[in-house]
Amino acid sequence: MPSALPDGEPMPEDGALPGPALTGAAERPLGFYLHVPYCATRCGYCDFNTYTASELRGSGGALASRDNYAGTLVEEIRLARKVLGDDPRPVETVFVGGGTPTLLPAADLARMLAALRDEFGLAPDAEITTEANPESVDPRYLEELLAGGFNRVSFGMQSARQHVLKILDRTHTPGRPEACVAEARTAGFDHINLDLIYGTPGETDDDWRASLDAALDAGPDHISAYALIVEEGTQLARRIRRGEVPMTDDDVHADRYLIAEEALSGAGFRWYEVSNWATSEAARCRHNELYWTGADWWGAGPGAHSHLGGVRWWNVKHPGAYAQALEDGRSPGAGREILTAEDRRVERILLELRLADGCPLSLLAPAGARAAERALADGLLDAGPYEAGRAVLTLRGRLLADAVVRDLVD
Repeated sequence: MPSALPDGEPMPEDGALPGPALTGAAERPLGFYLHVPYCATRCGYCDFNTYTASELRGSGGALASRDNYAGTLVEEIRLARKVLGDDPRPVETVFVGGGTPTLLPAADLARMLAALRDEFGLAPDAEITTEANPESVDPRYLEELLAGGFNRVSFGMQSARQHVLKILDRTHTPGRPEACVAEARTAGFDHINLDLIYGTPGETDDDWRASLDAALDAGPDHISAYALIVEEGTQLARRIRRGEVPMTDDDVHADRYLIAEEALSGAGFRWYEVSNWATSEAARCRHNELYWTGADWWGAGPGAHSHLGGVRWWNVKHPGAYAQALEDGRSPGAGREILTAEDRRVERILLELRLADGCPLSLLAPAGARAAERALADGLLDAGPYEAGRAVLTLRGRLLADAVVRDLVD
């Protein structure tokens, strides 16, 4: 969750949504994202809305403390129940992200989940995920998570090479994420993800292959692999600007992506979104699929974003300001926007084209339809789905996904 907030109209103090937001809601799944904004240290590449203990000292006082955080977030869940009124939908997916959610006691994460169960109910097959730093969990913690209702866990691995982790300012040691997968399996988790990053300055093709091999040997059923994006304002961006480390170019990113696709598909994983691979449909991250298909989700926590029925809003960033709003009985929303039909059409193309199922050609405006014809001729779109009325990226198209999306939107 990037730290910068967009502009928008003011959010009502009671958090009320315009009537159309819930029109047809019964046909759409509902998910919750719970943001935990705390980290033990700040990674050099991170631009997320997160805070270390020293960054919070003296700014928000006790209100910003992680000791109180679970109770504060529960208050927003209760606010969500009031805002959504008699919406009958149970929650189908929950994703606890950060930051490092597992810096909180497992009982605190379970308390948040229990509030969702009490206020909304959880679907019988609800997917309940938390992110975890490999150094912040142990076998007992994982057992407590499972007992608290979690059934999926996502570990930040990034790389198997120490020198790559050092550039990223990651604090875990090589081998620890793989051990966490084994511990999670022993605890009883069926669905486990490992996050990887490629294109770190100083990383070689062999380093990347070693990371993929280590991740596959660990035995997760889901792997996410993201190209490193150097965000302005981060420590890594400053180091690159000073010439301390080199910048990785797009050709290297493309080569690493091809290496990932070969290794992962060869191990029985199949891509279902440009940066995500799973061993089966059941192993896919259903919560992320809510985002990619424009469904409904409520984001609770500082800086968290939400979307319901074409209304998008976002919370204040700072944990102290967030807690103060809820203590005062106000919505922590900082602003919102009501999407037009054209906004929603464009967003569907932007997001659905990245999926293995692609997007309907019927979404495209005339200029986009002509661009799709060119993309097909250039081998960027798959001919079979195209004949059936869908734009689906080929492997080459995935390498150029951002450019293809821009052409189809234009």
